[in-house]
Amino acid sequence: MNAELLATLEYWEKEKGISKDVLLTAVQDALMAAAKKAVGPARELRVNIDSKSGDISAWARLMVTDRVVSKHDQLTPFDARRKGFSEAKVGDEVEVEVTPAGFGRIAAQYAKQALMSQLRKAEKAMLYDEFKDRVGDIVNGTVRRFEKSDVVLDLGKFEAVLPNRERVPTEEYQIGERIRCFVKDVIQTIHGPEILLTRADPQFVLKLFRLEVAELNDGTIEVKSIAREPGFRTKMAVFSRDPKVDPVGACVGLRGQRVKNIVRELNNEKVDIIPWSSDIKAYVAKALDPARVKAFRVDESAKRILVTTTPDQLPLAVGKRGQNARLASRLTGWQIDIEAEAEVSGFEAKVHHAVHELACIPGITEEHARVLVNMGFHSVDDLMDAEVADLAAMPGIGDAARTIFEAVRGEMVRRQAGAEGLNSSVPVE
Repeated sequence: MNAELLATLEYWEKEKGISKDVLLTAVQDALMAAAKKAVGPARELRVNIDSKSGDISAWARLMVTDRVVSKHDQLTPFDARRKGFSEAKVGDEVEVEVTPAGFGRIAAQYAKQALMSQLRKAEKAMLYDEFKDRVGDIVNGTVRRFEKSDVVLDLGKFEAVLPNRERVPTEEYQIGERIRCFVKDVIQTIHGPEILLTRADPQFVLKLFRLEVAELNDGTIEVKSIAREPGFRTKMAVFSRDPKVDPVGACVGLRGQRVKNIVRELNNEKVDIIPWSSDIKAYVAKALDPARVKAFRVDESAKRILVTTTPDQLPLAVGKRGQNARLASRLTGWQIDIEAEAEVSGFEAKVHHAVHELACIPGITEEHARVLVNMGFHSVDDLMDAEVADLAAMPGIGDAARTIFEAVRGEMVRRQAGAEGLNSSVPVE
């Protein structure tokens, strides 16, 4: 068992990088507890481990006395001389080996427990020391298991967690699959340090660009802003400090190779790269690409801008479920309202009719109805495909999203009930 113990210490020293002296100290502390249990409350008890042979022995400092009251603390001069202390006399202290029979078996159990505990502590300390300065890096890991909706990745020596909130909703992972993640944070928990990873954070996309685009690392190009809806679309505004360098072209790369590599890593998520501009009108116009904008009305104090487009460009400007307008607003930091200009061919009448139809639903005001129509929701059927989060993100809706959502559901129930009642009243011939 002693040889096995030494072999274990040497293995962990090589594989885990934990000092053998640290492990020996932990074992000795554990063996002290074992010795106190096996030997009893001996005076100044200590345990010794031979670092070469691995032999374990227990020692106690006893007092030489004529009359032994406690065998754990005292011994007679005769017993002292028999143990090799020929010149011992009453009042002297001698250190005597008190290793009991079978102590090795008991000690081995305690040593194993101590080693496992020390190993866990040392690994946690090493984990924190290694990764505390790696926040912001990209790491490769293998999916090992799932804990509820969280993914646990093997990074080699350590494990890390990809929480459910940091997963991309369109991605599914398989055990054994290798994936790249962004180190978002290293936190101290009651169970020790924990590495938190992400694939949903916009910084993950930014780091991928930094790995692909040399001009970002040398400072020639700067990313002014980035907005992302993971799995669907990312918008990034870039600026060049060198007039001779095209920031968009540098990020796209020759024949689009740089951005293709990133899109492939993001599982075909759309990535829009636009030039940043200090002119808010030009900036917003680019942010709303691919839609074409006709006019602007800017409110500097409220950081709000009203954009006018042609009716055919309105769906492009708003995007599916308002995604394009929402990302453009996050990218620019301005609240963007979008409306279509009136058409001579009766478009205004159609808008008025749609607003009136929605405003007639109990729970939807005319103001909210106008915002919904301007954002591309012209009927109850259109709104049934929306989600509360989509509505809440619209300028002018906000906290009323839940009320509108429930009103629409109620209207659909009423319409279905009416249709069923009408069908049941038709006589069967």
